[in-house]
Amino acid sequence: MVEGGHIAEIVHKASGVNPLWTPPWPSIEPTTYDPSKHPEYGAPIEGRLLAGILGHNICLDFFGPPSAEEAAAGLTVHGEAPVIPYEISSQRNQITMSTTLPHAQLRFKRDIRLDTDGRTVHFSETVENLAPIDRPIGWTQHATLGPPFLERGVTQFRASATRSKVAGAAFTPGEVFYQPDAEFEWPLCPAREGNAADLQVFTAEQHSGGFTTHLMDPKQENAWFTAWSPTTKVAFGYIWKREDFPWLGRWEENHLRTQAPWNRRTLTCGMEFGVSPFPETRRDMVTRSELFDTPAYRWLPARSRLQTNYCAFIATAESIPESVAWDGRDNVQLSS
Repeated sequence: MVEGGHIAEIVHKASGVNPLWTPPWPSIEPTTYDPSKHPEYGAPIEGRLLAGILGHNICLDFFGPPSAEEAAAGLTVHGEAPVIPYEISSQRNQITMSTTLPHAQLRFKRDIRLDTDGRTVHFSETVENLAPIDRPIGWTQHATLGPPFLERGVTQFRASATRSKVAGAAFTPGEVFYQPDAEFEWPLCPAREGNAADLQVFTAEQHSGGFTTHLMDPKQENAWFTAWSPTTKVAFGYIWKREDFPWLGRWEENHLRTQAPWNRRTLTCGMEFGVSPFPETRRDMVTRSELFDTPAYRWLPARSRLQTNYCAFIATAESIPESVAWDGRDNVQLSS
């Protein structure tokens, strides 16, 4: 998308299935959003983002809501990067996207290349600090899955996850399906009435929601997740360098939120890998500092750049891939 830079679709052409989320409401460009004219997209703090959100969106330079003061200054959920226009060019099998975040004083560039194997998409991202000060940043890939790929009680997941934690009760007010603040080992998450929910299968509940964070295995050079639809026989996922993005957040919205634009009609699952464990304000991110002895943000030095590479993959599969291997360049292998 030109505005917001979202990756709207990664299509499995044999089946026509796009595993990424398309919201059930009409999209508009974020720059045309006006809270007085577009109340159907919800409160202003998130309305500008939700008005145009699709599929995989970038969260930069924070992951979560702005502070009250930042909101008053015009910032919205997940920072400027997912709501501002991009310059986009393409040649052969590559797309280049770039933009400047005026308030954050960052320059962001993303190259997207389709591999010759037809099933792997290579991403290369650079974040440049234009300011003369060191700064802590949040930087998360908000990859979000939706129907028809995502089905209650059907879609399966695997991940190189280890220690895990449920977000606090404030994340989804009134939500009691997962036990707030509970710590656990992937994939069995403490749920209501003392039960454990297996996060390797999307819930069959009629209404549920919440957020869990997962530390990617420190013993593995690469981190990854896979998702598989038994109905369509499509496997989808991402693999990245664990030192770049040590956290995987799992966000679930299953016909739970009643406010606009959700209106209890949304089914989606975010598999969000990044430098921060939880979506929270910049202040809370810095105050938290770390979780499970792992940093909760990343430093971007003055006048410097950070760069990362990662891959998305999509393929036909008779069962879910149990592991993913990557040589850091072109070769991605799925193993059952």
